[in-house]
Amino acid sequence: MSDVISFFETRRSVKPREMSGPGPSAEELETILTIGARVPDHGKIGPWRFIVFEGDARARGGAVIAEVFARKHPEAGETDIAVEKARLMEAPLVIAVVSSPKPHPKVPAWEQELSAGASCMNIVAAATALGYGANWLSGWIAYDRDVLSGLGLKDNEKLAGFIYIGTKTKPVEDRPRPVLAEIVTRF
Repeated sequence: MSDVISFFETRRSVKPREMSGPGPSAEELETILTIGARVPDHGKIGPWRFIVFEGDARARGGAVIAEVFARKHPEAGETDIAVEKARLMEAPLVIAVVSSPKPHPKVPAWEQELSAGASCMNIVAAATALGYGANWLSGWIAYDRDVLSGLGLKDNEKLAGFIYIGTKTKPVEDRPRPVLAEIVTRF
């Protein structure tokens, strides 16, 4: 069995709260992003882009999230707002994968969005292969237009996900996986 098959058979997401520093080096980040851009892309149009949150950028992004949350939830207490403000601080590196569809006569937007999703998975796999913990998350912040605008997304763009990357702080346990007999049919 190939090492790649074994890798994918055992790959596991790591909760951001179970990550710490260090995060990837500049060279490792370039590798991760390069692999993130090496996905199926019908039409070769690059219908995605990346926003990197590391260092102080995580706090600046968190401030945007907290401001939107506080404005939309005037009943929220300081503790709730602080949780939102710290959302991007849970790992030393967070990569936002932005689905940025381009008008194309032969490539529907749905295919372009799927390509952004493939990019998310490649980023998770690359970070994991480099020995880091990684997790692809969304949450309310991935769908709130005010948050997305505040993070620099254009009106036609969507967030495919936030990929949290850091050093694992403890062993990762596997979770139950689907039983193939329950999810596979043959035509």
